[in-house]
Amino acid sequence: MRLLLFNLATDADDPILGFTTRWIQALAKRVASVDVITMRAGRIEVPGNVRVYSAGKEKGYSEPHRILEFYRHLFRILRERRIDACFSHMIPEFTILAAPVLKAKGVPIVTWYAHPALTWKLKLAHHLSDRMVASLAKAYPYKQDKLTVVGQGIDTDLFAPDGTPPEEPPIILCAGRLSPVKDHPTLLKAAALLRDRWGQPFRVVIVGGPAGAAGEAYARSLRDLAQGLELQDVVHFEPPVPMTALPPWYRRCTLQVNLTPTGSGDKVVLEAMSCGRPCLVANEGFRETLGEYADRLLFRCGDPEDLAAKLHKLLQMEAAELVQMGNYLRNNVIRLHSLEGLAGRLTELFKQLSARRKATF
Repeated sequence: MRLLLFNLATDADDPILGFTTRWIQALAKRVASVDVITMRAGRIEVPGNVRVYSAGKEKGYSEPHRILEFYRHLFRILRERRIDACFSHMIPEFTILAAPVLKAKGVPIVTWYAHPALTWKLKLAHHLSDRMVASLAKAYPYKQDKLTVVGQGIDTDLFAPDGTPPEEPPIILCAGRLSPVKDHPTLLKAAALLRDRWGQPFRVVIVGGPAGAAGEAYARSLRDLAQGLELQDVVHFEPPVPMTALPPWYRRCTLQVNLTPTGSGDKVVLEAMSCGRPCLVANEGFRETLGEYADRLLFRCGDPEDLAAKLHKLLQMEAAELVQMGNYLRNNVIRLHSLEGLAGRLTELFKQLSARRKATF
């Protein structure tokens, strides 16, 4: 099988999208070749059967210029080799641009989308795609008629326990970019409540950085809120790190908190659990993965009282019980969201759609 892949960013060092390099590597082991057209390129780390072409965002190309570059690469790939399937990852715009050409060639299109925003671009990409895929059913905001849930694709070898116990005093970790949708104010307010009620030392470590001017303003507001709540000695802000530097943070913490609401999938939840650490979440989409611990690890979105109460209970648990919980959650991540599982499910879907198209084209 020869795969065409559209990607938002292909950069092994990107703190947010670096994971896509691992996805490409996993898919490349299962197919003859992968041709990647990416909006933006950085450090490329792919096997020999993968070719990467950039639309030029990293070079400062304008949007019309990037569209021309996209079509230049697309026509070159289709001219040079036969493509069996197309996987459009996180970029419905490329699905829309390519669909007329690929449909004329009989190439099936699978588009990934896992975000609460329901846009006209998504609706059109849904119509033009043979299948839509997402990490969680609740992460896809449109019609379910074409949807296949494939998991999040966590590298469970990279994100794995190493046997070291969490640090003392306990760390409550929150990893991910600084954005209003992440609802950090609820965590800060819960930390203030926990400090006043528990009376034991703990730290809240927020690892991540802002994106754009709006993100900078949001980050400043978080520091102002932490100061207003007199949390200077409790809350620590750390800069974003590459994906490969995240596992040590997960292993150092006692638990992670993720405040993203239901309607999207947030991979840091599963990365922490893959490292054997419990994660408190506001997203009902993770209920299946949380399994028997769902009621203890799900809190009401935007409710610092509920979050503080559940943090308090977890921090009072015996170390052996936390280890048991962490092992259970890691096994669920492996079963439902591992990178190997994702790559296998996607490859099987590509083969099925390609065979169907060939039979009718």
